[in-house]
Amino acid sequence: MTSVYTQWFIVLISLLSVLPIVEAVEDGDAIALLLGVVFSITGICACLGVYARKRNGQI
Repeated sequence: MTSVYTQWFIVLISLLSVLPIVEAVEDGDAIALLLGVVFSITGICACLGVYARKRNGQI
């Protein structure tokens, strides 16, 4: 299984390779999109962690 850092790197490179194709996307929009993706994934992982702890009776 590949490491988490390798998977994040692949996702980041794929997003960065797609963004320059669209001419309407400026630097600020690209940064906002990447931050939104990172915060969304972090939030989903946090919610899954809380759910797993509740399910195991640790909380």
